[in-house]
Amino acid sequence: MLEVRVVRTLSVEADAAPDHLSAASGLVQVGQRLFVVADDEHMLAVFELSGYNFGQLHRPFDGQLPDKPKARKAAKPDLEALVHLPPWPGCPQGALLAIGSGSRPQRQRAALLAYGEAGEVHSAVRQIDLSPLYAPLLARHEQLNIEGAFVAAGHFCLLQRGIQASPVNVLISYDWPAMQAWLDGIAPAPEPLASTPYDLGTIDGVPLCFTDGAALPEGGWVFCAAAEATDDSYLDGPCRGSAVGVVAADGRLLGVWPLSLRCKAEGIAVTVENGALHLLLVTDPDDRDEPALLLSATLPDPRA
Repeated sequence: MLEVRVVRTLSVEADAAPDHLSAASGLVQVGQRLFVVADDEHMLAVFELSGYNFGQLHRPFDGQLPDKPKARKAAKPDLEALVHLPPWPGCPQGALLAIGSGSRPQRQRAALLAYGEAGEVHSAVRQIDLSPLYAPLLARHEQLNIEGAFVAAGHFCLLQRGIQASPVNVLISYDWPAMQAWLDGIAPAPEPLASTPYDLGTIDGVPLCFTDGAALPEGGWVFCAAAEATDDSYLDGPCRGSAVGVVAADGRLLGVWPLSLRCKAEGIAVTVENGALHLLLVTDPDDRDEPALLLSATLPDPRA
């Protein structure tokens, strides 16, 4: 069991209710700054780690989502992953890429937000149609549900989340230079180089399935996973708990540690110091009236 502590609620500056993120789904840490997307919003929130500041909102997609839950669920872009992209000629300071899950046609969209020289996010957003990238994946995965993304060791990686009836969790990797060329609009969408399945175990008989991932320095990656009792990538179900895991640079699953707090962890970020992994996680309570949480935990580095 991995002990976690609640750092704060994800409160944001807003002109109208709600004044918080309620379905945090992707997390990136850059220095002392946190970037968070929520799967039921058009927004990206930026938080400073020092102090209890309100998150500043940026809008990757235009328009307003309906307030009624069913209509909102049907219309949302379902931003389930947020990835920190390293610098390349098209984005010399690097960028954030907010990615839709692909579980419905309207969820096959992404937003590219470039960094400025001071690490701020530019107000200009480039929207990207993910359907050319997702088409080969839809042919392989009956219920496509991309929940995490990261760049590691020259590869752009996506995490396909399984469901209770088919708990097949897959790491899908692409050549990063080929992905750069596609993002720049000078090459077609790349084909996957490899697809690697993972069995993550269960909590209370419900299979754990990927909800996010992040690269580790010096190789390997971490992930969070949730045990959600649902047989449909579109429909939510009761969550039996969450866990984090570590994968070595050679692809071996080194371990999975259930969290001490019963929650649905949907985003993860990691820093490494003094032989330990310092983890931050964000949660999705599946209730628009309840704020998402920022959690922290420390895990001895199993790669040592």
